[in-house]
Amino acid sequence: MSRFLRKRYQDFEAYTPGEQPQDREYIKLNTNESPYPPAPGVVKALKETDMERLRLYPDPTGHRLKTKIAKLYGVNEENVFLSNGSDEILNFAFLAFTDDDETLLFPDITYSFYKVIAALHGINYREVPLADDMTIDVDAFCAEPANVVIPNPNAPTGLALGLDDIAKIAKANTDRIVLVDEAYVDFGAETSVPLIKEFDNVLVSQTFSKSRSFAGGRLGFAIGNASVIRDLEMIQYSTNPYNVNALSLILAEAAIDENGYYAANCKKIEATREQTEKALSALGATVLPSKANFIFAKVPGFAGEDIYRELKQRGILVRHWNQPRIADWVRITIGTPEQMDTLVATLKEIVEK
Repeated sequence: MSRFLRKRYQDFEAYTPGEQPQDREYIKLNTNESPYPPAPGVVKALKETDMERLRLYPDPTGHRLKTKIAKLYGVNEENVFLSNGSDEILNFAFLAFTDDDETLLFPDITYSFYKVIAALHGINYREVPLADDMTIDVDAFCAEPANVVIPNPNAPTGLALGLDDIAKIAKANTDRIVLVDEAYVDFGAETSVPLIKEFDNVLVSQTFSKSRSFAGGRLGFAIGNASVIRDLEMIQYSTNPYNVNALSLILAEAAIDENGYYAANCKKIEATREQTEKALSALGATVLPSKANFIFAKVPGFAGEDIYRELKQRGILVRHWNQPRIADWVRITIGTPEQMDTLVATLKEIVEK
């Protein structure tokens, strides 16, 4: 780092993204991308886009896309916020809703970006330990009024809460924001969007990256009370008013029009996930019951880092964290059936060796 960096950032630990290696071809099961291509309508929309229009700024309100998202989720346009990936929603929400004398709560084993964003903005936060079975301790999030981030399903565990649990947390923190991060909700979990009509403090964050095969397009959205959405827009217009580029707006509209295609892909991924869970269990692995497009697993007798390195050596990437309680586990993205067959066969080879 340079000698000009602010003192508060000189010992700062940034977020570490999943590997995107260029040295060889891998079966990439480490960053929870979809194994399936964008819908035909999205490809068609890209080919038909008038590239000359890229000289113009995009619509900062994203009106057309907001209208389609609102219709799909049964809310009004004023309840929808658009972002450059759902990480931007987290960034804006952390900035907007936690005062200096308040504390932000999130699980201790979860998306590590929460801690990074909180530290970046100097926000007081507390990590709430998961229960022994790796589930989110709902009562612990109800013990004291606080702003809360609940990943549902959680990552890297893949475990999900029901709406009753989310509602319980919202009731216990009525004067604070409860942000439900639903990056993986489309793979078998239940969305909290209906709760925004009952609780004005519930803010739901989703992304096009996973279930809509659009990780490279960087498009996220939030759904919440209109006043909360206006707060996010105030932060947006104060930092990056044209936060969603014109191409992403066009292609995301086409993706909403092709919602059936993506829903079918989610079902395929769920089926592959179940088959993989059974196959890994047959090898003696412990696999948590996931509602996401990944599974969290450990193989008795093997450190998680050893499994990660052995698989990488054989051309398969998974994700591992050298972190207390989960050091023996790896997170495995669900790929195509053929990719998962290769993973299982490779793991069997490793175990038998």
